[in-house]
Amino acid sequence: MKLAQKLVIEYFRASLNLRAVISPNWAAKKAFVLFTSPRNRSRHPLPDIFKKGERISFNHNGNLIRGYRWNKGGVKRLLVLHGYESTCRKFDHHISRSIRLGYEVLAFDAPAHGESEGRSVHALMYADMIRQAIMQFGKVNTFICHSFGGIALSLYLETVEHNEHTKVAFIAPATETTSAINGFFRFLQLGGHIRKAFDQRIKNISGQYPEHFSIKRAMTNIKARILWIHDENDQVTPIDDVQPLFDQALPNIEFMITKGLGHNRIYRDNAVKKRLFSFISFDHTDALS
Repeated sequence: MKLAQKLVIEYFRASLNLRAVISPNWAAKKAFVLFTSPRNRSRHPLPDIFKKGERISFNHNGNLIRGYRWNKGGVKRLLVLHGYESTCRKFDHHISRSIRLGYEVLAFDAPAHGESEGRSVHALMYADMIRQAIMQFGKVNTFICHSFGGIALSLYLETVEHNEHTKVAFIAPATETTSAINGFFRFLQLGGHIRKAFDQRIKNISGQYPEHFSIKRAMTNIKARILWIHDENDQVTPIDDVQPLFDQALPNIEFMITKGLGHNRIYRDNAVKKRLFSFISFDHTDALS
């Protein structure tokens, strides 16, 4: 970590803990802004496949969401959902292969990410972005999502009608929002009094406490066929969060557990991609409904 980054972290750590002495609610408000504001906008180079895509966009809460479409009119439609502080540009190999399979492919940068506008994002905002994208560009049959995109998709899917013909490839999904918050509070060494106010702030904004924003909980309402790919050494989205789903052995989830790929190398791995594309392959006589 660079000295400048360390100084910024120390500033926020000291500032938030000092604010909490005066008002935990005030500190929690500032902490929530920090938690939902990506620090880095990925400037990943534009892969060749993106130069061939149709640029598309739509308005979401006053911000322009920018993305791409390929193979318009394909037999089925697939949506790519990237993770936190990432961009859809990193999924060029997945997009190229999905086009060859016959899919119409959509890929957007989430709010406050990549080419899209905005300064902050949380899981419900991302889920609503998915909703609006589908309303604008048509029903989606298949999803490929990484990390933060996974929790957002689960929150969307549990609110709409779908069935076992919907396919979802979860790659290292952010399974429990509480784990992300725990990591954030550990990193900044924030006190429990701020955490209590922070959780209450989420309740005030969304109507639910952080425990609600959970793929494990949402799975009770999700009928889609799921391929869940996770690395046992993932330090960002810990596999311990997935253990309850292992134990439930739900019939609509199949797992692929890797070792040594971590959180970001996993979706670039050839064995992972082979398993994923085998999962999302379909009969080309099946019309888009």
